Amino acid sequence: MARHAHDIKIRAVKLRKSGHSYTEIQNVLGKEIPKATLYYWFRNIEITVSGAKRLEGIHSSSLRRAQKASILVRAGRRKAYFDEKVLRNSYLQDELSSDSVRKVVIAILYLAEGSKSERGQLTFGNSDPDIIRLFLGLLRESFIIDERKFRCTLQARDDQDISGLENFWSEVTGVPLSQFYKARIDPRSVGKISRKKEYKGVCRVNYFSSDLLYELMVIGTLLKGARSSAG
Repeated sequence: MARHAHDIKIRAVKLRKSGHSYTEIQNVLGKEIPKATLYYWFRNIEITVSGAKRLEGIHSSSLRRAQKASILVRAGRRKAYFDEKVLRNSYLQDELSSDSVRKVVIAILYLAEGSKSERGQLTFGNSDPDIIRLFLGLLRESFIIDERKFRCTLQARDDQDISGLENFWSEVTGVPLSQFYKARIDPRSVGKISRKKEYKGVCRVNYFSSDLLYELMVIGTLLKGARSSAG
């Protein structure tokens, strides 16, 4: 082995003993030494205790970087996947300009989340503000609505800020606080701390109209019948 190569090997071994990685050794020496060669040079050396700790730290750091990179890659793929879904289906928003489509959506929402047992009024409740906005927005666009016939009830947990939540739901529904019934507290929550801080309770919306209730029920029945006959 040439003297120059021998000196490089000695320096490389010294760096390895002190806990330097292969990449670090190559960078310090300024040479692209094949990893197979480095492995051969280091096969019988004993790394110092401090060097072993240093290498462990490097490996852990590399693993964390690899994990973060993997997470970013997966997140990027997931975003691209859903962006494509949004792009492919965004035209459906324009379909809500059709009165018949709006009524179908309202009826389906009511079939899923509305009360079918009460008489003389619609009763629709949900904890998702966007679902409430969607239902009431479509309802107001599709039917002649008397705003005075709305009533709202907040169903909340014992440790929640009732006044603040009622203000929140009043803004969501467009129903004034004067038309809110007294809030109902879930008795199972008394003395317990809410874990989901973002939880806004459930807003139940009543609209006093037998005619509108029956119309939604009839539309829902027709939709269910259409699928039954198609099957």
